[in-house]
Amino acid sequence: MTRLMHVTSGPYAPPVPRRELTAVSADGTRLHVEEHGATDAPAVVLAHGWCCSTAFWAPVIRQLAPDHRVLAYDQRGHGRSPAGGDGSYHTATLADDLGAVLDAALAPGEKVVIGGHSMGGMTLMAAAGRPYLRDRAAAVLLCSTGSAHLVPESRVVPLRARALRSAAQRALLVSRLPMGPVTPLSKKVLGPAILGRGATPAQIEASARIVFATPRKPRGSWGRVLATLDLDAEVARMPVPAAVVHGTADRLTPVRLARKIAGLLPDCAGFTELDGLGHMTPIEAPYAVAGVLRDLVRDHLAAAPAAAQAEGDGGKPAGAAGTEETAGTEETAGTEETAGTAGTVVEKEEAGA
Repeated sequence: MTRLMHVTSGPYAPPVPRRELTAVSADGTRLHVEEHGATDAPAVVLAHGWCCSTAFWAPVIRQLAPDHRVLAYDQRGHGRSPAGGDGSYHTATLADDLGAVLDAALAPGEKVVIGGHSMGGMTLMAAAGRPYLRDRAAAVLLCSTGSAHLVPESRVVPLRARALRSAAQRALLVSRLPMGPVTPLSKKVLGPAILGRGATPAQIEASARIVFATPRKPRGSWGRVLATLDLDAEVARMPVPAAVVHGTADRLTPVRLARKIAGLLPDCAGFTELDGLGHMTPIEAPYAVAGVLRDLVRDHLAAAPAAAQAEGDGGKPAGAAGTEETAGTEETAGTEETAGTAGTVVEKEEAGA
């Protein structure tokens, strides 16, 4: 059965990217990357969560694109990025993939602000010990995410008994059973699990289209990673300032997990609780999420170009192993180059304005 992977009209429909890239990760997996906005503007990179895609960031991209260069990519097994092999589902792989995207999309020495939602935030935590994060990121946003104990803390399944609730939620995470199609009944079930009570029908529709489009195998494989997640130690060594944003009505990753993250961070650049919002905060409150990203750009990225200039050409940052090219070296519309090195960019023709 063919499913529409996202809504096609309205504020939650994905904008047409200025160009598309392919980043090649350390194991050869080719990751779909989209670029929006102006090429000479401050750069923001967006990493989506479990069962989402670049389409998830549509309303935030619309907020940022007029005065930012916005890069969004599909995590492996989601959207237009293929699933890796059976042994490739680890938090270390999330970090590998992010490094490849940064190498493919950024010019040497270029710094960015990186925003991660849910599993995208976990990607940033997993990358905390990687040299490229200190070198490439001026600051990060950890949005609606958790670092450990997701199964016992989650409140998606409305059972009082902790053991029964944990067992049911673990089964949901690792399941490869079909989801969808998008119907009034399926939206009625999904909506309260991932969105706040005040979510609009358009927000529920947009979320359901994206979530139900996720293939079963990567959904279950990443679910197993989330079920045993423990990144507390990585949070405690985050090398750059990190802001935290969370909805107080988040049932998938309850707000207490965000409070713990804020307490573990060496440099917490702000903690924003969005009253009554659920797990899908970039869809529920794109103005608020984009506003925090703007603040991080203003406070932490503005001085980065001057610092990079002072370092000179010898300050090329460390990224994923084997990087040969970046998007800032040469752009040839309508051509495609292939290479098997991590972070190599394969540039596709521009998709339009």
